[in-house]
Amino acid sequence: MTGNRVRRSSTQSVKADATVARTPRGYDAGKKINGRKRHLLTDTLGLLLAVLVTPASTTDRDAARRLLPAARGRFGRLARVWADGGYTGHLVDWSATQLGVVLDIVCRSDDMRGFQILPRRWVVERSFAWCLRSRRLVRDYERRTDTSEAVIPWSMTMLMSRRLAARGQGPVPARTA
Repeated sequence: MTGNRVRRSSTQSVKADATVARTPRGYDAGKKINGRKRHLLTDTLGLLLAVLVTPASTTDRDAARRLLPAARGRFGRLARVWADGGYTGHLVDWSATQLGVVLDIVCRSDDMRGFQILPRRWVVERSFAWCLRSRRLVRDYERRTDTSEAVIPWSMTMLMSRRLAARGQGPVPARTA
């Protein structure tokens, strides 16, 4: 973790496979997806710190009330979290008083038109894109949410180990005829 600055994600809703029972799945009306939501906590580089998988009907604020205390207990230096507009409201005050964590909300301004990159928000979105490179994470196939939570760090570990292995090989030699 770089310093004590950490970015909390916007969530990712994924469709659940037919093998997933009705109990651990829900309907995300905003994204029109029947399945689960993945909540990620990343550092400023986009490396995974904590994961929570909930039914898609769970609000971002409710999930943050479960994810943030667990992350605060594991990472004692956690002091600042950047989040999107779904985390506004009482959660900002609650995280400051109960956890001692400042929750900064990164929102689009009302006069903004079209696509604009918002500061620090792209970090976690890139992490979600990295996760989707794993075939197993494109859809949620796991029957239990704890198994689904375990697959995400496993996938990120494989991705990072491949990057480190490629970096250690050095430049590719030129081909000679």
